[in-house]
Amino acid sequence: MSGHSKWASIKHKKGAADAKRGKLFSKIIREISIAARLGGADSASNPRLRTVVDKARAANMPSDNIDRAIKKGAGQLEGVTYEEVTFEGYGPAGVALLVDTFTDNRNRTVAELRSIFNKGGGNLGEAGCVGWMFQKQGALTFEKKVGEDLLMTTALDAGADDIRDDDDLFTVITSPEQFEKVKTACLAKGLTPSEASITMIPQNTIKLEGSDAEKMIKLMDALEDHDDVQNVSANFDIDTKTMEALA
Repeated sequence: MSGHSKWASIKHKKGAADAKRGKLFSKIIREISIAARLGGADSASNPRLRTVVDKARAANMPSDNIDRAIKKGAGQLEGVTYEEVTFEGYGPAGVALLVDTFTDNRNRTVAELRSIFNKGGGNLGEAGCVGWMFQKQGALTFEKKVGEDLLMTTALDAGADDIRDDDDLFTVITSPEQFEKVKTACLAKGLTPSEASITMIPQNTIKLEGSDAEKMIKLMDALEDHDDVQNVSANFDIDTKTMEALA
């Protein structure tokens, strides 16, 4: 878990570079459209849509862009139809990877991801090869400047399953069903997570150092930079200082 939460927090703190903001918006727009298509255009009754709209606003996406993406997903406007596909594979030292994509051309995406895996010292696997190592959970990451006692009391009272100490971070773990309730309770107490999402969390991790750590970070960057990739989950663990130096 610590590798996942540290990576998410470091990427959040670094922020999206201006040159990549357009790509970030494009990824979020796809996610909004998929959420609206699957669960409807009303964010009040569609938790998945509500979560990604919050992400869009945190990234300073204009409201018009958000509204158009919702309408396209709900079929109220014409647009490209995306398919939600998760790919599985292995990285350096046997690290397990789940790659969530939204694609309008599955064959193209498969070929491009296979190339990224091969160049990164890994390989794209068959469906089901690593998925069993992960569990779908909510994860809220907090920097340690928040009060530990307040965070623990607030999160657990709201229904969180666990609070983990990951070096310079606290990670609150919830069930998918309790995620919104816990997030809302934390925000009401002035506890703002640096990263909050429902994601696939590994049940165990592989410690990486040296060249394997460097290869893993490069592979993560290459995967996340792909236009079709929405999220990457992996079971690596790299110490914070090394990760910050390599990220």
